[in-house]
Amino acid sequence: MSSMPPPPVLDASMVTTALELPGYRVVRNLGVVRGIVVRSRSIFGTIGAGLQTIVGGNITLLSQLCEKTRQDAFVMMMQHASERGANAIICARYDANELMQGVTEVLAYGTAVIVERG
Repeated sequence: MSSMPPPPVLDASMVTTALELPGYRVVRNLGVVRGIVVRSRSIFGTIGAGLQTIVGGNITLLSQLCEKTRQDAFVMMMQHASERGANAIICARYDANELMQGVTEVLAYGTAVIVERG
């Protein structure tokens, strides 16, 4: 039994926070799509971030973790849209919630659409 390759991922240039994509018109709305990632900080990351707070400034360990988590949620959202047959996502947003001490959920969501040049 052969496994199917994952569905193609949308081009990130076809994802926008706006209500429309310039140069395109929405021909079909496929509904809300999302990508959810739940991450925890490792004990080493927590200690390292704690040490960085002593000197002040950007807490790079946490910034990198946040960026990686957002990127993963974004890619999952694009995969979900591709699975639904979309070629674009409009009204893209992020949300984050702390589920418990040191455990955060990051949600990327938007409206999957089919667009045509127009």
